[in-house]
Amino acid sequence: MIEIKEILSILPHRYPFLLVDKVTHLEPSVSVTGIKNVTINEPFFQGHFPGNPVMPGVLIIEAMAQVSGILAFKSGMQGSSVYFMSIDKVKFRKPVMPGDQLRFEVKAVQIRGNVWKFSGEAFIGDKLAAEADFTAMVTDKQI
Repeated sequence: MIEIKEILSILPHRYPFLLVDKVTHLEPSVSVTGIKNVTINEPFFQGHFPGNPVMPGVLIIEAMAQVSGILAFKSGMQGSSVYFMSIDKVKFRKPVMPGDQLRFEVKAVQIRGNVWKFSGEAFIGDKLAAEADFTAMVTDKQI
């Protein structure tokens, strides 16, 4: 298990943009499972949407990508930055609301040098909330 203190040492993200609370499973270069506890205190709920708070889909995908960044780092890719290259086959299946716990299950589909392809799913309990395929690049350079 990877707790928040170690996550903060791996990812450059900070509040309000750190979207991973812990990692419950990690098999280097293969797969990772991460958790995001969604609370009403999230700043995006002030405007998305008042009276009907729903987590923005792009932030669900960002959280999935942050979990993937931890996988890459723990697999030996300790570059300073991870950048999206593409996002494909995104589907949102269930709205994410305050009080939900998102579980991200991400698999590394292909690794070629510093370019990683992932397939990820986000669950609330046993219900699929979102899914996406995405590609990212790990680099020592600031772009």
